[in-house]
Amino acid sequence: MSHPLSVVGVSGSPTHPSRTTVLVDEVTRSYAEATGGIARTIQLAPLLPDLGAGPFRNSLSPVVTEALEAVEAADILVVGSPAYRATYTGLFKLFFDHVGQYALIDKPIVLTATGGSDRHALLVEHQMRPLFGFFQSLTLPLGIYAAESDFADYQIRSEDLRERIDTAVSRTLPLIRSRVEPGVPVGEVEFARPDAF
Repeated sequence: MSHPLSVVGVSGSPTHPSRTTVLVDEVTRSYAEATGGIARTIQLAPLLPDLGAGPFRNSLSPVVTEALEAVEAADILVVGSPAYRATYTGLFKLFFDHVGQYALIDKPIVLTATGGSDRHALLVEHQMRPLFGFFQSLTLPLGIYAAESDFADYQIRSEDLRERIDTAVSRTLPLIRSRVEPGVPVGEVEFARPDAF
């Protein structure tokens, strides 16, 4: 690559502070460090008033437009939402409703989510993965879910969660490299042991 990879995180939490933002930011920085990239996390909560300004992208503020363009231009995208009534937040969906329909084709997407307990863990597979299937994105196989018990004072306290983040990064790097560095076949990059997750 002729430039450092852009790793952009999007937190769909409507609140601040937010465990979802903490998770998205940690995962974004982990992928940036592993790839030598540049990390940026976009919090959607401050954009809510502007996102509701109109139904079409050309009616949105420059701040929202810049955030959308950053997501569309990212080399790797980390997305996250808290569980809300069995799915991602309306804020998360509203933002991605304005992303170009073909802007995320084949883009590596890391799926993350948070919830009050492990009962919400399937949010990643049953709600988020189909959304990015619509965009024809390369959703990475290992999603990262965190429960409220994984945090304390809005910081990650669970070593198990940190290990899951590290495992997701190490096991999906071959797929990412094959996408962003086309000269590197997936088979030439060694995967972590298959029972590591």
